[in-house]
Amino acid sequence: MDPVIIVGAGPVGLTLALALARQEVPSVVLDEGPGKDEPRLARTVVLREDTAALMERLTGASLTGAGLHWAGWRSMRRKQVTHEIGFDDADPAPLHLAQHVLTDALRTALADERLVRIAVDSRLDGVEQEASGVTAHTRGPKGTWWRGSYLVGCDGPRSTVRKLLDIRFPGRTAVERHAVAALRTELPWTDEALLHRTPPWRTSGPSAGEITGRPLPEDVWRLDWLLPPGKDLVTPELLVARIRETLAGWSGGTAPAYELLDTGVHTVHHRLARRWRAGRVFLAGDAAHLLGAFGTQGLDEGLRDADNLAWKLALAWHHGPHEALLDSYQTERRAVVAARLRAADQILPALRGGPGIRAYVPGAARGHDALLTDGHLGRGLLGAPGTYAASPLAPRHLEAEVPVDTPPGAPVTDVRVTAEDGSFVRLRDRLGRGALLVLLIAPGTGVWERRHWVGAGIMPRLAAAVTALPSPAELLVAESYPGAAAHTVLLIRPDGHLVTALSGVRPADLYAAAEAAVGGAVEAEAGAEAAAGAK
Repeated sequence: MDPVIIVGAGPVGLTLALALARQEVPSVVLDEGPGKDEPRLARTVVLREDTAALMERLTGASLTGAGLHWAGWRSMRRKQVTHEIGFDDADPAPLHLAQHVLTDALRTALADERLVRIAVDSRLDGVEQEASGVTAHTRGPKGTWWRGSYLVGCDGPRSTVRKLLDIRFPGRTAVERHAVAALRTELPWTDEALLHRTPPWRTSGPSAGEITGRPLPEDVWRLDWLLPPGKDLVTPELLVARIRETLAGWSGGTAPAYELLDTGVHTVHHRLARRWRAGRVFLAGDAAHLLGAFGTQGLDEGLRDADNLAWKLALAWHHGPHEALLDSYQTERRAVVAARLRAADQILPALRGGPGIRAYVPGAARGHDALLTDGHLGRGLLGAPGTYAASPLAPRHLEAEVPVDTPPGAPVTDVRVTAEDGSFVRLRDRLGRGALLVLLIAPGTGVWERRHWVGAGIMPRLAAAVTALPSPAELLVAESYPGAAAHTVLLIRPDGHLVTALSGVRPADLYAAAEAAVGGAVEAEAGAEAAAGAK
């Protein structure tokens, strides 16, 4: 079968290629550039803890040394600390790193990947598709035709794929603008990110008085200054003045020495493609959505697009077209991003519109700082990972379904599990392999060798039920899971979202849930398509 064609060699496209390769699906990545990225320390990304784990699982390398897990976060208003967080194992810190560092890690992992071909200097200029596949044409020194089973446009805000498919991309332009500087210096605090609103040395209004400082390794900081509305140029003189007054304000009046490494202007747009799928062609990342008014987490959502789409394309590639499953990519991911955009559009006017309710609601400013913190740290309404609660892949009417601390459709909690070979691993280590995960909660199994309990109690019946599922599945055992009673059985998707939790071994319910999770019965759907074609 033909490979998947991926247009765009940014982090989302490279992540999708790696994720497909881990599930034995070949791909061709069309890179319009020379195959390397320009180092830019003023262009960074913030990855939530589970997304950082996804990157490390795919690349096989730790990103901790390449980026920085913040020790804490503080929000300030004028001279007062309004919100302070210290991160620990129970409350993991996000990972902050330069985007080119992440891209380099992905390219390194792909260098020896036999199932992925990266075609540099290949700019897409044509797409054709029919029932059996997709044909793409590239121009340039190596211009040619490419044949694929599916095509995914990961080619950024000005996506050629989206334009060729005539998919509308409505939204708002220049929602916010930030002046950005990356510099090496020493600040009074170490490894703590900071949001400072209305600092005392700024008196020209709230829009001009919001600064974010995010540390990187080796005493490097990314500083962002929210700019007032308008299109005024950010001159070098203005930026240097901002740097000096900010460093002086944070350091008690005297600016410490600093080395300016990179600068830029970060313009935030809010846009959402009308469709994310057109036949065998899909959109992902910035080609499908633009967001990021809070923090630098637009890429985080793009990586989640790739994780969601990869296992669905892999199942279709290996087992034949399955339209309900492929359609669910747009339904799930577009709903999550749309919800975040709506929340930002509703909250931003209150946060940026001057005194507003602060003039007559005590404590409103503190509430605003908490909302901004949520957005920057990937929490709450403005930043938490999306839940596919209304997914078309959710099972219906399961008699044995029981609640656990993870709602159906939400990402599961990472716990230690026993794999089928008896080894102890993290639950996240088993994701992304194209198989459903069936997790039995069995207290006491962690202190006994697997051979002592694998054939006892309910295990043989559960193992038989897992073998009979309509899609490949792996059986795991855990001592505990938040909110789950003993003998609870969790069904988990390959991208780590919970399908359901069942009370005990219920083969019929487990089968129904697994069938729903992969979009229904493949055989029945294929038969219906064949019958329709015959007519």
